[in-house]
Amino acid sequence: MASLRLRLPANAAGDFYVDSTCIDCDLCRQIAPHTFAAVGEQSAVQAQPVTMHDTQAALRALVTCPTASIGTATRHDMRAAIAAFPEPVTDSVFFCGFAAESSFGASTYLVVRPEGNVLVDSPRWSSLLARRIEALGGVATLFLTHQDDVADHERWAKHFDATRVLHRDDWSRSFGSIERLVEGHDPIGLAQDLLVIPTPGHTRGHCVLLYANRVLFTGDHLWWSDRQQGLVASPSVAWWSWPEQVRSLERLRDFDFDWILPGHGRRLHAPDGRMRPLLEACIARAQAVGRT
Repeated sequence: MASLRLRLPANAAGDFYVDSTCIDCDLCRQIAPHTFAAVGEQSAVQAQPVTMHDTQAALRALVTCPTASIGTATRHDMRAAIAAFPEPVTDSVFFCGFAAESSFGASTYLVVRPEGNVLVDSPRWSSLLARRIEALGGVATLFLTHQDDVADHERWAKHFDATRVLHRDDWSRSFGSIERLVEGHDPIGLAQDLLVIPTPGHTRGHCVLLYANRVLFTGDHLWWSDRQQGLVASPSVAWWSWPEQVRSLERLRDFDFDWILPGHGRRLHAPDGRMRPLLEACIARAQAVGRT
């Protein structure tokens, strides 16, 4: 729970505030950009919400915050904000909210499909969120992009009797038994509309998931940056190998998609052929870094 005693001085005066436990995951700024802004390496309230729309967005950010760093001086009815998750992104893909501190606030997603729903990476455990996901058909597969954004994967898998999928190169004993370990660098079909694409770089076993040749769940491999106005992959977070990550980026040329939904960073929707030049520009920048 956020603490008024730790309220950051940069917060605008009023009801909502961010305290000093903020880890700068950026989710509050994505969910409620009219209310929250970056201040140094943390977030703060730039303007108190005035409309009901902005108030509800700020409350959804509060629900999502992985460190419970967002608070209010007055009591609010949280039911609508909690019930908003999973929140639609496309007609069949939903943002789960309820981010986990252990995943540094990574975004997680639910794909709703007749053949069985897919949870992409793990939110923090919440029985309230679980009930909402149950109403959408539960979870058949829990796809883990890599070893970092797994949060409460065991509890989610057990609750829904879901099959967890992880690349063997990111498995360790701390995971215990994983139902399906994929291997190698070649794409692996999980179903007709689900393709696992190994993308080593950020970690040795990092993978992305392509859904319906339309939506690419990129974990920590690739994301959109508003500041740079482009797709970004960064050598500063290539924990395994930057040269391997560049090769993994180049591999994405073989696939079609118009959505990028990352674990960290901003989402991107670029239909009608607009994704390809953005990807090529990102690859060119990454290759240039590799030559310096």
